[in-house]
Amino acid sequence: MLPCREKVLAWTNRLMQIESIVNTEGEKIIARKIFGWLSDLPYYKKHPTHLILQRTTDDNLERYNVFALVKGKKRKSGRTVILMGHTDTVGTDDFNRLKSYACDPEKLMEALQEEPLLDQAKNHLQSGGWLFGRGILDMKSGLASHLFLIQYYAEHPKELAGNLLLLAECDEEDGSHGVLSALDTFQKLKEEHGLAYIAAINADFVAPRFEGDENRYIYKGTIGKLLPSFYITGAETHVGACFEGLDPNLIAAELTKRIDYNPELCNRAFGETTMPPVSLKQTDLKPSYTVQTALASYVYYNFFSYSWSPKEVLEKLKKVAAEAFEAALATFENRKRRFAEMSGECFGKTSWKPRVLLYEEMENILIAEHGSAFTRHMEDFKGWLLRNKELDTRMFAAKAVEEAWKWMADKSPAIIVFYSSLYSPRVELPGKNEKERALLKALDEAVAAVQPHYPHPIVTRNFFPYISDMSFVAISDSAEEIDAMAKNNPAWGTKLCVDYEKIRALNVPVINIGPYGMDAHKKLERMEMHYSLEIVPNLTNEVILNLLV
Repeated sequence: MLPCREKVLAWTNRLMQIESIVNTEGEKIIARKIFGWLSDLPYYKKHPTHLILQRTTDDNLERYNVFALVKGKKRKSGRTVILMGHTDTVGTDDFNRLKSYACDPEKLMEALQEEPLLDQAKNHLQSGGWLFGRGILDMKSGLASHLFLIQYYAEHPKELAGNLLLLAECDEEDGSHGVLSALDTFQKLKEEHGLAYIAAINADFVAPRFEGDENRYIYKGTIGKLLPSFYITGAETHVGACFEGLDPNLIAAELTKRIDYNPELCNRAFGETTMPPVSLKQTDLKPSYTVQTALASYVYYNFFSYSWSPKEVLEKLKKVAAEAFEAALATFENRKRRFAEMSGECFGKTSWKPRVLLYEEMENILIAEHGSAFTRHMEDFKGWLLRNKELDTRMFAAKAVEEAWKWMADKSPAIIVFYSSLYSPRVELPGKNEKERALLKALDEAVAAVQPHYPHPIVTRNFFPYISDMSFVAISDSAEEIDAMAKNNPAWGTKLCVDYEKIRALNVPVINIGPYGMDAHKKLERMEMHYSLEIVPNLTNEVILNLLV
């Protein structure tokens, strides 16, 4: 076991003193600081080309990744283990009056002594075994573990039979510009230094999975994340004659009822189950108040997958949308009939039928009907949308669907199903090839070696359950499955463009060994020091040594 607690703590404190909130100047500052700190090491003074400050590409903001390569001298080899960790954090507004202390663990913990806390958090605060602060768990202590190992092997290269390559990436908490920009640099370093990437180790946080859970988890592979979205059109009418039209919000409500928290839409694989989908936005698209019912509504949902491809998710949700549409129409007809009975007024039966189209299907209809006039118009319209820098990808996609809908000859109510955000690919690690089997074996041996030094069970699971940049170093979807995602995202190729084939070219098996704590992204975010500062670096080191033999 490497004696590492104080050095990892020192790295953690260095990182914590920099407020590096995503999409702010702090991302630029922290990258330059890390680059500067590493530049001071004798190894990088001797090998300055092994340290790179890389600006992100296709990014509206100025921010950077840091790459740090250490070539071992125990035995010359191209075999290389990638160490990954993100430098950005979420914001600090949730700290309210303690906001100025959010990134200073010592001052924050002193201030928290005066706050009313639940017993568990209060016990952790007073125990001396936990540190509090924004980003200390997600994931500056994890990045600190990697920085310690890079520094250690930069100072002891004769103990390393192979190479380590650190990627300290920005923008993990939003659009993953950091890791996506890194793909070209991975390839460049591979060619320049003859590197053979055999594994990647991420250091994002781990947490209890349920109340009373004492396990410390290591994850093999990661969850996939999609944002299925629904543009719902109705039939407008004056509210004083509401049964003459169809409110799209009624359909949206039925859709949310069928998708939100629905265990039937959980994906099971390797004995594990994803969290169910949950609504992240539900709104109509009226720009202001009127007494006319809405023309359209827009909803989208977080959707996790372990084994389902983007194509499969679309097929499943298209079916759910059709069922929701049918149920909404049944509710509408039932209530119209009951109102007629109460009021004595007579209403005719409506002719609306459930109509659900994938965006790709609608686009094909419009191209067949209008040809290049439609495609040219949509190119111009998306170009115009791009000039609005405040418009996020989700609303960009919705407005593109709304514009395309205007070209539809049949304007009867419908649901258009599409994706409106970045797809974070699922990554499975079943041991299907030599690289995967070697990593799994190295991990099992590492856990066996380190477990006796820690009182709580260290347990491996198959999928990291949170969104992470692990999704962008390996890919389990086929090119056809990725194509289905791209064709059904109206922002694809303009507002959003990811070269998933670059990920496939890297395709390195990845695991997550990260700090343990609680309340990530919350005011009481905190990290357990023993596991995070001592066990995590040694687990990671054991995996490295087992691989680079």
